[in-house]
Amino acid sequence: MNEIDIEVEDDHWTGVLPQAEALVRAAAQSALDRVEFEGGVALLLTDDEAVRDLNARFRAQDKPTNVLSFPSRLNPETHLGDVALAFGVCAREAEAQGKTLAHHLQHLVAHGVLHLVGYDHETDAEAAEMEGLEREVLAALGVPDPYAAERGDDGEQR
Repeated sequence: MNEIDIEVEDDHWTGVLPQAEALVRAAAQSALDRVEFEGGVALLLTDDEAVRDLNARFRAQDKPTNVLSFPSRLNPETHLGDVALAFGVCAREAEAQGKTLAHHLQHLVAHGVLHLVGYDHETDAEAAEMEGLEREVLAALGVPDPYAAERGDDGEQR
């Protein structure tokens, strides 16, 4: 079993989603199960300002973003890394995309955890592979395909 540590730094997460920690734990475990990785992850549910600060310090982008992943170097504790999520950005995106915050949170947790184990979306091929894994992870949780709105009935990207 993987060690999944969750810290809620912004009470908006649990105020809006009392089950936020359980949703995060389930999404992280589902992602790790799908890619058959063992190890620990730490997930931080925080605010836009904290994520903006992390983004500025570690990615030289002085703005908040929805999720940041920080993979760990190889270590004897098999800690895979840390993921931080910004409440305001995530809530605004969920509303704009017509998704529940719970489903969007689980998608972003899965996305962040997949980054920790080496998946990326820099090329079309990488994006297709990562998005396919995200769909599998989320389907196992009963979460609809987060990319369905971007595709038409024929499955083509819009």
